[in-house]
Amino acid sequence: MFTIFLKGAFLGASLIIAIGVQNAFILRQGLKNRHVFASALTASSIDAFLIGAGVLGFGLILENFPGLIDAVKYVGAAFLFVYGVKSFRDAFANKKLDQDKAKGKIQDHSLRHTIIFLMGVSFLNPHVYLDTVILIGGLSASYGETGKYYFGAGAMIASFIWFFALAYGARFLAPLFEKPRAWQILDVLIGLVMWAIALSLLL
Repeated sequence: MFTIFLKGAFLGASLIIAIGVQNAFILRQGLKNRHVFASALTASSIDAFLIGAGVLGFGLILENFPGLIDAVKYVGAAFLFVYGVKSFRDAFANKKLDQDKAKGKIQDHSLRHTIIFLMGVSFLNPHVYLDTVILIGGLSASYGETGKYYFGAGAMIASFIWFFALAYGARFLAPLFEKPRAWQILDVLIGLVMWAIALSLLL
């Protein structure tokens, strides 16, 4: 069973580590020391919820009702486009970052906003359902009635380890982001990732 657990963990890690809006946002939260624990916990809990749904067989519902994915696709693309605009606006606002803000002492986004954003980029992204509910859930079924839970648990644990490592490991990059130019570059990259994913959803 431990081997099955590891297989689930490796698959989960391979899907989660790919560059995406979730990862970029968690990295930004860690760099700013802003709601770090809540951000990592929210992102990993959402993944765990979706993986659990896949293991329990909810992927069959999505496969039988493709219209649900289409609805999520268009709403998600619009959501990502709007937040992409916001990232570009932040990047070119010519705001002078002082030392306090660079070190994350200024909390310019509420906890509520952080959680809503993470829920949006997660639940409004069809790729997330394909990776977690359908792919992980579908593969877990091949390990039998008991083995599928070990496989799913491995994928869940990989998600928690990755997001917490990313959130708290970001502090090691903090000296680099004491310069305003670094924050501008990061905001532009986040905006580009959001627009790229939004475009991929529409295409």
